[in-house]
Amino acid sequence: MLLDPEAAGDEVAAVHAPSDHKDSSLFAPDSGQAWVRLALAVVIGSIGSVGMWSVVVVLPVVQAEFAASRGAASLAFTLTMLGFGLGGVVTGKITDRFGIVVAMGLSIFFLGLAYVAAGLSTTLWQFIAIHLLIGLGTSATFAPLMAEASHWFERYRGLAVTIVASGNYVGGTIWPPLVNWGIQSAGWRTTYIAIGIFCAVTMTIVLALLRVQIGAAAPRSHENAPRPRVDLQLSTNTLTLMLCIASISCCVAMAMPQVHIVAYCGDLGYGVARGAEMLSLMMAFGIVSRIGSGFLADRIGGIRTLLIGSVAQGFALLFYLFFDGLTSLYLISAMFGLFQGGIVPSYAIIVRESMPAREAATRVGIVIFASVFGMSFGGWVSGVIFDASGSYAAAFLNGLAWNAVNVAIVVALLIRARQRLAMA
Repeated sequence: MLLDPEAAGDEVAAVHAPSDHKDSSLFAPDSGQAWVRLALAVVIGSIGSVGMWSVVVVLPVVQAEFAASRGAASLAFTLTMLGFGLGGVVTGKITDRFGIVVAMGLSIFFLGLAYVAAGLSTTLWQFIAIHLLIGLGTSATFAPLMAEASHWFERYRGLAVTIVASGNYVGGTIWPPLVNWGIQSAGWRTTYIAIGIFCAVTMTIVLALLRVQIGAAAPRSHENAPRPRVDLQLSTNTLTLMLCIASISCCVAMAMPQVHIVAYCGDLGYGVARGAEMLSLMMAFGIVSRIGSGFLADRIGGIRTLLIGSVAQGFALLFYLFFDGLTSLYLISAMFGLFQGGIVPSYAIIVRESMPAREAATRVGIVIFASVFGMSFGGWVSGVIFDASGSYAAAFLNGLAWNAVNVAIVVALLIRARQRLAMA
């Protein structure tokens, strides 16, 4: 084996080994065809991410129609996230076994069917339960799609992964106003049914184009993918566990501003509308962060990129403790979005850099499921801490503590990578 530190930055022991592919003429990484595939993947991800955003917009209307409590109606979001997390593991496994086209086809089927069924639901519990399927239908548009895109690139792998991941934020920018317009114009039921039909039709068309690009000869892109270039001398299960713990920790911290910024602004007397604007600002700067982190990962590797994002996120959380003026909160929220947007895709980059391509989608799905759990737990525990203390200060401190756990794990991986490089 020949050392090639430049391939993944001086943080890792890079391995210059033959590719896994059987016929390199079928597809060339970083080619024009790869960029076409990437563009189609972003379109699919942006459309399919509707499942993450529509329930937030429709929540007040559904609550009023069914005369339910806010907590009961909010269970629809909880089920969506559960389906999204579990579905990422399932569709990731399907992607590794049968290819992204099969996995995405199943997701499209469930997404379209679930939205129509939700629009026809007659009780609140039917509506809530169906959102498990909506989460499942959305799942293939994130973790498996990131893993798939990583097989199409080598030089620009980090950038490709983060561009695909940005589809979720693009959907978060486009879908909420469209869903709100549909609710105001035709009602939430008609809007949900229309979303189901629209997603089923448009995503199937784009998927068919992607299928043509992939071709019949190599439906499983990982068969033609280069081998891992990072050797940490850890088993895949051990590394997956470490990344899951790190992912949970950083997302517990991440959830504090994202879930509670609107309520926080209301408590400070600025109004919930200001908080909603700050949340949108986070998402917008998150897109910039995700793409920027991809450029960075291609130069210094996924582990270093994750460490930079995690440390920066900690500083942003710290600023929330000392500044609560309206202008300050806008600036800190923008800064938080700029710092945290690239963290989650970094896990997918690390998986692809250090684990076999044949199981990348499954492993990414597991780590993303951990991040979903971290976000869900972080949002809940921050509310519990607020109820107990009467202030969000303790919740921000809790987020900082969890963020420190994440930083410690990433530093441990970085130290091990340097040691492996020295030993090699």
